[in-house]
Amino acid sequence: MQVWKTLSRRPLCQPNPFLSVEIHEIELPDGRRIDNWPWLVTPDYANILARTVEGKFICFRQTKYAVEGLSLAPMGGFIEPGEAPLAAAQRELREESGYEASAWHPLGSYAVDANRGAGVAHLFLALDAVRVASPEPGDLEQQELLLLTREELEAALAANEFKVLAWTTVIALSLLALDKLSAG
Repeated sequence: MQVWKTLSRRPLCQPNPFLSVEIHEIELPDGRRIDNWPWLVTPDYANILARTVEGKFICFRQTKYAVEGLSLAPMGGFIEPGEAPLAAAQRELREESGYEASAWHPLGSYAVDANRGAGVAHLFLALDAVRVASPEPGDLEQQELLLLTREELEAALAANEFKVLAWTTVIALSLLALDKLSAG
């Protein structure tokens, strides 16, 4: 199979540093051209499910503008320019929860939107987390830090309490990774 080719990019708008919209001219493998393909540019981000040394999972209960009602959420945030995904994940965990973890397991990097861009999600499982500071999240949303058992985490996942796809994905992949790690 051949990949699509980007022939040109034209900025359409950039309302803030976290979003810009481009129009791409692309060529399909069969030679057809599309001259107005919309493309979203957002920073890549990291999401982390962290488990404490006591075996509790660190999550938030919070609101988000695009999510109806309350949602559970893992730690996470944008990757700064020049920052490696793991370094961003470690920074976000420390800033948002006050915890640091000694064991990190990458769960993969995933395109947010396969046809329109919108960045890449880098997902991590962090183990043996200990509280080293007070949280300094700096987020706009109200957040309540929670420590959940595995049973509570699985029940929340099954009940659709993580209302964002990337959050659901990092929780599910973390649980699979934990099962694999415990199986040896």
